[in-house]
Amino acid sequence: MWKTRFCELFGVELPIMLAGMGTIALADLAAAVSEAGGMGTVALAGFTPEGIHNEIAAARRLTKKPLACNVLIPFLQPGVAEAAAAAPVDAVTLFWGVPVEHVARFKKAGKKVIWQCGSAEEAADAKRAGADMIIAQGVEAGGHVRGLVSTLVLVPQVRDAIGDLPMLAAGGIADGRGLAAMLALGADGAVFGTRLLASRESAAHPSYKDRIVNARAEDTVHTKLYDMGWPDAAHRVLRTAVYEEWERAGRPESGKRPGENRVIGTLKHAGMAMPPLVKYTVMPPAEYLEGELDEFAFYAGMSCALVKDIAPAGDIVRRIAAEAREVIGRRLAPLA
Repeated sequence: MWKTRFCELFGVELPIMLAGMGTIALADLAAAVSEAGGMGTVALAGFTPEGIHNEIAAARRLTKKPLACNVLIPFLQPGVAEAAAAAPVDAVTLFWGVPVEHVARFKKAGKKVIWQCGSAEEAADAKRAGADMIIAQGVEAGGHVRGLVSTLVLVPQVRDAIGDLPMLAAGGIADGRGLAAMLALGADGAVFGTRLLASRESAAHPSYKDRIVNARAEDTVHTKLYDMGWPDAAHRVLRTAVYEEWERAGRPESGKRPGENRVIGTLKHAGMAMPPLVKYTVMPPAEYLEGELDEFAFYAGMSCALVKDIAPAGDIVRRIAAEAREVIGRRLAPLA
């Protein structure tokens, strides 16, 4: 087992955590990451309370190792917090809210609380609220992005703000070189999203995975375009025909965009409950969606430029760890 505060806190072998990618990081992917020695995360966005129970039970049938679930605070429908708090997981990751309003509820349920943030100030607030660990998310990250600071700058800022509280880095990290760099900056490990989206166990649609493999960092944009279901929330996505159409129209505001409110797909997942999926929906193209997949949001971090294949998640996790060991042992240690 690696000797980082994250590994010691949760008893995991590797300083690697799966990002809580809403509708993509489900039971199969979370369990595969945990089984490989990292910490898997079951993303709960969109799930009903019964769906939460069933999805985490499915993950628990595949792994008995440490496991987390991810709760997006803007999606806290009745019963969701209670279902997450009662779930057989080791930690709950919270994102996009005010720490003091939410940390205590999960701590009272006996869960370790991980707060994902985009600034040193938010990290300090989460520590004061009782969070057990912080995820510092840089602006390079894919999906919804809380702050505007690069991971390279944010991680040491957050470390200075929270002292020795365990911390993971997120955003722009796809391989062992990135993991080693984050450890050098003061993190206790790293969170991997885009890299693990392009895995066999990911619930992303096959065409989505292929786009990640073929994308460059320059193909990503930081925008608020896909806001149906989550208004005024910045995110990083791949530039698509939908985005370019919006640009050609002069970047009109929400309510005046081309094709707005046109239904583009349907959700085929028994555990989720969402309104009709219309153009500019917050939903990404998951394998259980039917419709005009090219119209959906292809969330991707800048690290897509480093993703070269679609592989089993366990192989990806082990490969990252082996590369990080090699970088530290062969490159960094001799320099000291």
